Amino acid sequence: MGMDIVQFLENKTILVTGATGFLAKIFVEKILRIQPNVKKIYVLIRAMDKQAAIQRLHEELIEKKLFDNLREEWAENFNSIVEKLSPIPGDVSCDNLGVHDFDLRLEMWREIDIIVSSAATTKFDERYDIALAVNVFGAKHVAEFAVRCVNIKMLLHISTAYVCGNMTGIIREKTFSMGETLNGSRKLDVNEEKLLVEELMNELREKNASERESTIALKNLGLQRARLHGWPNTYTLTKAMGEMMVQHHLKQNIPLAVMRPTIITSTYQEPFAGWIEGFPPRTIDSIAILYGRGRLKYFLGNPNTILDMIPADMVVNAMIVAMVVHANQPNSNKIYQVGSSKKHPMSYSDLRRIIVSYFKDSPWIDENGKPVKVRKPRIVGSTASFRKHMRGYILLSKALKVASSAFGGCFQGLHADLDKKVNTALRLADLYEPYIFFNGVFDDTNMMALRATAFDNGVNLESVFYFDPGCINWEDYFKRTHLPTVVKTFKRK
Repeated sequence: MGMDIVQFLENKTILVTGATGFLAKIFVEKILRIQPNVKKIYVLIRAMDKQAAIQRLHEELIEKKLFDNLREEWAENFNSIVEKLSPIPGDVSCDNLGVHDFDLRLEMWREIDIIVSSAATTKFDERYDIALAVNVFGAKHVAEFAVRCVNIKMLLHISTAYVCGNMTGIIREKTFSMGETLNGSRKLDVNEEKLLVEELMNELREKNASERESTIALKNLGLQRARLHGWPNTYTLTKAMGEMMVQHHLKQNIPLAVMRPTIITSTYQEPFAGWIEGFPPRTIDSIAILYGRGRLKYFLGNPNTILDMIPADMVVNAMIVAMVVHANQPNSNKIYQVGSSKKHPMSYSDLRRIIVSYFKDSPWIDENGKPVKVRKPRIVGSTASFRKHMRGYILLSKALKVASSAFGGCFQGLHADLDKKVNTALRLADLYEPYIFFNGVFDDTNMMALRATAFDNGVNLESVFYFDPGCINWEDYFKRTHLPTVVKTFKRK
């Protein structure tokens, strides 16, 4: 029997949490474009009231360039398409997803066919209270909400491939059991983590700590707890706990698929090539921008590290196919690692070569309208070498501080500027270390099986629901699509 994805989506009601996020926007646009007869897409948006939710929906989704193709295609009927989007003021960190209107909750529980759980905070060093509320208890609240939906066909939960922490070798698509840690040191108790946050917050209140002091203390607590349990940062720890919560609180009969994308890059093809959003940039993009602007003289990282990247539209296509394959399949529970390291790997040294070549051919134009000349960067192959390299700058910063106090503060500006740059460099090196020295390859057996199932059922995997990274020419994609987009987006900010 053929599986018609477009037909399946007709007259369906979907709830999307985190709908103002990068991936979810692309998902919403694609659903509306391929199936304008979808019944309704509830869009959960953090907002004070309905009016504020409507405003955010328009500003952060509908008015974006991302929706230009839909706007063009539907012209004067465009409004009838976007009317399918129903903005709901709410918050995943609250019970019932923060939906206070009881009648609206009843309507949602009655009508929802599919939930896409996409709300997350993605900062590597987020405040621990916020990361727990959104990534952990948010996932629990979504699962509990799903259980109340009488017609639910499946729950799709978006996680990250990097819940694996610093594992090496082939990383399997396996679920976490509740309380599991990566280093096996001790049991991970979600409630204990919450209690530690509450205790620290009480201490900070008693001390009358400033907002800045509280933020630093809560960020440090998150990183400390992550490393204690074997994760490199707060983001990966809380996303792993989020997976545990979904598995634990969802009823067995509700089909579940957990998507674990790797490093998500700009769109490959749809709705057009090179759409990206979300600044300040992370990992590879910040490295590229710093180098292009002449501010990066060396690349920190293992040249042989495989950088696992996947364009956002391929992730969205995999999400939609998984959603339909798992719908109405009781007890189906699968992890899908959506990446390229197994099928079409790209090394850090290849990416470095492409970035250097790109900025030589298309130099960054500075604020004076002059092209920035870039030199071939040095490779720093370990964090220890990097810290050694930075020691000279730290000593210079200290010398400037001493000179500044001796000469009535005349070197204060220079010292402060250098100090800030040194601290930023050390912080970024610390946060990005797990990715630029990563020594694993993400197994994609389940993804391959999903592709095979879809293909066997006549799904158009070539042009409509493509998610095979094997078709990407990385050099061409980076030089023609991704890097020009990153540069343009950064300059607009």
